[in-house]
Amino acid sequence: MAEGELVGTEQAEQPGQLSVVSTASEGIRVVTPTGEIDHHTGPTLRQALDVTGATGPRVVVDMHGVSFMDSTGINILIAAHRDLTAAGGWLRLAAPVHAVLRTIQIVGVDTVIDCHDTLAQALNA
Repeated sequence: MAEGELVGTEQAEQPGQLSVVSTASEGIRVVTPTGEIDHHTGPTLRQALDVTGATGPRVVVDMHGVSFMDSTGINILIAAHRDLTAAGGWLRLAAPVHAVLRTIQIVGVDTVIDCHDTLAQALNA
């Protein structure tokens, strides 16, 4: 993937849908999901976070556009963290909205995966 290239730009036009855009910035892949992450939409995020064929094992998930996330999303993030760490990289989360952040905190994901208030903080950590 070329720097700044967009991938997987399906639009989340209705509630319950998810779109994911992936870009690259200085060797870091930025994955930006928009919509709801649940059992029905999870495969879209899982595919975007797949380490196979990725530009590198350093990934920031910009979560500012995620309005809802259930255990499916939690499991996808943990699996991606595990896979990226095994590949010598890392996963960071950026800018989750309050409801999503609360879910992340309740299950303790923020103690395993670095979580930042802004995309800039996540990219520069």
